[in-house]
Amino acid sequence: MNTNCEFCELNTYILENDLAFVIYDKYPVTKGHALVIPKRHVADYFETSEEEKRAMQDLAEEIRGVQKQELSPDGFNIGINCGEAAGQTIFHVHMHVIPRYTGDMYDPAGGVRGVIPEKQKY
Repeated sequence: MNTNCEFCELNTYILENDLAFVIYDKYPVTKGHALVIPKRHVADYFETSEEEKRAMQDLAEEIRGVQKQELSPDGFNIGINCGEAAGQTIFHVHMHVIPRYTGDMYDPAGGVRGVIPEKQKY
């Protein structure tokens, strides 16, 4: 646990398992935008254990089911920013699970290459 990390300070989750948890993003790009976060403080996805990766994947699939049932999105983006040059601003790894809706942007071609440009900076 890192007391200077906002994710380490959390204790209320949407979903959780032994190694990870899910919250809704504080700055969502679409309705239902969720984050899957390992409980252990680790900055980079590539530094997580195989067990943590599996725990995150399991929760990504579980929150996707919730999003599908509650929000009926038309698609999804899933992504992880690793390092400042990649846009990471909170240095506790987190996986974005972003429901997408037809018409939420003019031209979604390219997917994660642009996600939703006007909401990239917050």
